[in-house]
Amino acid sequence: MREVTGRSDHVVVVGAGLAGLSAALHLLGAGRQVTVVERDGVPGGRAGRLDLGGYRFDTGPTVLTMPELLDEALAAVGSSLREHVELVPLHPAYRAEFADGTSIDVHTDADAMEAEVRRVAGPEEAAGYARLRKWLTDLYEAEIDTFIGANFDSPLDLLGPELVRLAKLKGFGRLGPAIGRFVRDERLRRIFSFQALYAGVAPQKALGAYGVIAYMDTVAGVWFPKGGMRAIPDALANAATTAGAKFHYDTTVKSLERSADRITAVHTENGERIPCDAVVLTPELHSSYRLLGHTPKRPVKLRYSPSAVVLHAGSTGSWPRLRHHTISFGREWSRTFTEIIGRGVPMSDPSLLITRPTATDPGLAPSGKQAYFVLAPCPNLQAGQLDWARIGPRYRDELVATLEARGLTGFGAGIEVERLVTPADWAAMGHAAGTPFATAHTFAQTGPFRPANLVGGTANAVLAGCGTTPGVGVPPVLISGRLAARRITGR
Repeated sequence: MREVTGRSDHVVVVGAGLAGLSAALHLLGAGRQVTVVERDGVPGGRAGRLDLGGYRFDTGPTVLTMPELLDEALAAVGSSLREHVELVPLHPAYRAEFADGTSIDVHTDADAMEAEVRRVAGPEEAAGYARLRKWLTDLYEAEIDTFIGANFDSPLDLLGPELVRLAKLKGFGRLGPAIGRFVRDERLRRIFSFQALYAGVAPQKALGAYGVIAYMDTVAGVWFPKGGMRAIPDALANAATTAGAKFHYDTTVKSLERSADRITAVHTENGERIPCDAVVLTPELHSSYRLLGHTPKRPVKLRYSPSAVVLHAGSTGSWPRLRHHTISFGREWSRTFTEIIGRGVPMSDPSLLITRPTATDPGLAPSGKQAYFVLAPCPNLQAGQLDWARIGPRYRDELVATLEARGLTGFGAGIEVERLVTPADWAAMGHAAGTPFATAHTFAQTGPFRPANLVGGTANAVLAGCGTTPGVGVPPVLISGRLAARRITGR
């Protein structure tokens, strides 16, 4: 594994998102002095926060899986997750609702889910689910250390027995057909393959290896931190501060000072000069490349994941059938991906993620009221040339009408406060192509082919975050911070 050469006593981490915080904790645990520079006034990055009229909203990820990765980062400085955050396991992890009026509760407990599948689809599908669960588990075990949790310097680094094992598991086939080998019921196929959209690819085209995301969602467990997802970056930042890290909030990095191929200092827009021996950059790829003065050449232009329209709504309305996470599937499926990825237009029959965090933590809203997060996948600004300033309000009304048509009667009338976020807003936050989900996980942007966390021409800078290896999502981003730290500290 290539490593940063020379001294690395003092490391500046640019960005206090989950990747930057993970890197900071692992660096601190290895005895480095760490300074974190963050443009916002609080930690979190994409895991943002919005307070409106007594409601507290998470504006970034709402699904937390693999909390052991948080524990690992905190353990690096002698702390633990339970010292900082109360995690609540979600049972069920999701409720899936379908256009035919049926619903399926997605349990991460094997026996409970097998019973649920038997109830809705019969004994043969229940037996197929048991085989699917084993396949997903085998995929995870084959990938987590060798493919997801490893730094790559060359595609040749893949060669070895684990590559053969992954090939035997059909990890290089297509996810949709792979799921179909185990379950025939269309509803079940959707439940175990919709996660491909997190990776920016339709299930029929995603690599089977990305079944590992379904493992995290449907086998390993889904959790929610009391106080909202913002409790996670707060916990990591507090632990890093206790361990000696210095944080500079409300501070934007303007440039990097160089001496030959080494970064020697970070310059901020408010005139600070922060000397360093190494730097970890967690902003968007294009921002990091601009700071480094070099954009690596690729044979094919970077392709970005679909974006999302998000409606944050504080409401007097309550629908008990909604779980903490409810997936409302439209009748259409394949056409949905053709529209948002291929044609660059909004879904005509949308599938939506509805998160009701007050189902688990009522304190996130005024007494007796509910907070809702409604996410509708949509084209990014690279795929669709849509005037969101014009169509955004109309699309918001269509979302509300869709929810009401699917049984949430009076959803619009119950809204007290709201905020709509569109691809134009994501772009204004600095997200390339107007998507918070970064570069898609196509074959050409997976594993050793994903934008690397080392950039040529610079000896002591490392990248971290969802744009680089291993990819998008809370667990991969936490791992990216660990991988960046390992480039500096060694194995």
